[in-house]
Amino acid sequence: MVTQADEPGRATGWRAGGPGAQPGGVDHAAVFTAMPTPYLVLTPDLVIADANPAYLASTGRELADLVGRDVFEAFPGNPNAAEADGGVAKVRASLERARDTGRPHTMSVQEYDIPDGSGGFAKRFWSLISVPVPDGSGGCRYVLQRAEDITDYVRQQAQAAHPAGTGKKWQRRVLEVESDLFTRAAELSASREAEADTARRLAALSGVALALGRAETLDELARVVTRKGLVALSAHGGAVAVCEDGDLRLVLSEGISPLGVGPDTVLPLEAPYPGCVAARTGERVLLPDRASSEAFSPELAELVATTGVEAWAAVPLESGDRRIGSLSVGWTSPTTLDPADLELLLALAAQCAQTVERIRAREAEQARHDAVRGIAEVLQRSLLTDPPEPDHLEVAVRYVPAATEAQVGGDWYDAFLLGDGRTALVIGDVTGHDRYAAAAMAQVRNVLRGVAHCHQGSPATVLTALDRAMRDLAVDTLATAVLATVEQRPEDAERGVRLLRWSNAGHPPPMLLDPDGRVTVLEQEPDLLLGLDPGAPRADHVLELLPGATVLFYTDGLVERRGVALDAGIRWLADVLTAGAQLSVDELCDRLLGELAGAVEDDVALLLVRTHPEDRPRPSEAGPARVPKGHSAVSPPSS
Repeated sequence: MVTQADEPGRATGWRAGGPGAQPGGVDHAAVFTAMPTPYLVLTPDLVIADANPAYLASTGRELADLVGRDVFEAFPGNPNAAEADGGVAKVRASLERARDTGRPHTMSVQEYDIPDGSGGFAKRFWSLISVPVPDGSGGCRYVLQRAEDITDYVRQQAQAAHPAGTGKKWQRRVLEVESDLFTRAAELSASREAEADTARRLAALSGVALALGRAETLDELARVVTRKGLVALSAHGGAVAVCEDGDLRLVLSEGISPLGVGPDTVLPLEAPYPGCVAARTGERVLLPDRASSEAFSPELAELVATTGVEAWAAVPLESGDRRIGSLSVGWTSPTTLDPADLELLLALAAQCAQTVERIRAREAEQARHDAVRGIAEVLQRSLLTDPPEPDHLEVAVRYVPAATEAQVGGDWYDAFLLGDGRTALVIGDVTGHDRYAAAAMAQVRNVLRGVAHCHQGSPATVLTALDRAMRDLAVDTLATAVLATVEQRPEDAERGVRLLRWSNAGHPPPMLLDPDGRVTVLEQEPDLLLGLDPGAPRADHVLELLPGATVLFYTDGLVERRGVALDAGIRWLADVLTAGAQLSVDELCDRLLGELAGAVEDDVALLLVRTHPEDRPRPSEAGPARVPKGHSAVSPPSS
């Protein structure tokens, strides 16, 4: 279905009393009469309605002899033409083309001999242009033919080029050549105009295609189409509509949106607007003027009144055999799309449909990813429990997921009290950054807790037992970790110090911040990663902790940066620790993460432990003690 204005009926009575004076005081009848250029006025079915005096003088005819007659009855063809019909077919094609396309058409030079008054014919050459006169509703009311007598010009050109050519046969040949050259020039001009028009359309399409390739949302898609694509159609505005749950979501350009309606709105698919009809039926809707738009529906008539957009075109957006929406275009003046313009609109719609499908697929993928990420984060955070608060030991923890999407996974911290009174501290990182890594991390963390509680050995023996358990339980992953314990023998208690005992399975080294602000990297030869070889030897390392000492455990996301050496990251971390030596452990954690300025490329887990002097009450900044009954520092177990 193509909805458009009805074709006007046969127009007659061009000179019935003459047009007379029109608004503004212009007497169009007088103007038409005074024009020196010959004009012939025809109805759409090519019946002569009028001719100005210049036309009558050029052709030697009387107005009464022409009005009301078919133009090819009044002018049956050139009696001396080579064609059998005297060239009538060419002239008819020109007139019909102007009438049907709504655009002027220029013919090549035509030879048409007119009576010379003595019973013979005088050879004449004419430049013919057919011009449509619109009727205000998108149809054609008249066809105006300009018939310029260019015989003198053709002959002068022939004489200037060939001054010696005086023979009759030679003169005729010169005229034929001049006529042919004139025709070819006109054809070349028309061809160049058509070529430029085609280039303009291709440029618009290629620009839209490139811009649509970068569009990530429907709003961006609509901006591309209305700012780039519709410029080629000289449109005032447009709307991209997408089918969603039985409705139509429209993104409107500013010039086409009615007052009180935002650029993004939702309409029922059954709404009586061109875009809704195109999306619902799959048909094109073409409304070339105000009358046809107002007749389409009362709702559209109201939209015309509020926006001034009176001509509309809407085509469906289709993906395969599915209708997914529509593309609507509006103009503030009567507009009839020629075949090339309609082809451009359809090409824009095809590009829009492809982009809509790409955006929808990306949004669906993002929704699935967000759901998975949410589950993984909930799982991961459920495992990152609050640390215990052993007497005169203060523990602070932090976890920050990577800024990059899908970076959820294997980093974890843990702190818990062992049955013999020691405090266990863990920092670890399972390879991978997805839900599988998060699940593997949960397995490794929980197995480590169980082994540590049951085995109650040194950190090295616990990690060895964990490695064997991972093999036996088929926990198919690799992980790095540091397991440490804080212990205190009786003699250590007398001196007010504690022991830090740790084992490192391929993880970044802990850092010691002394009370005086000095930082020591607890660098030792790291043992093998977990998950590679359960029989590989593992070593314990021991360090005495003075009152006020702070130990930092962290994952590699804190110190590793793209394009920056790891040593540089370690130096940066040491500098930040030194500068924050007087801060509480919570403040120091926040300072460390703040220094990243949001540029977290990988998950970051932190665990800070600080020893407070035992010869005074537990400091308030360490928080209320939550030490289970029966727990106290004891001598370290033998390895």
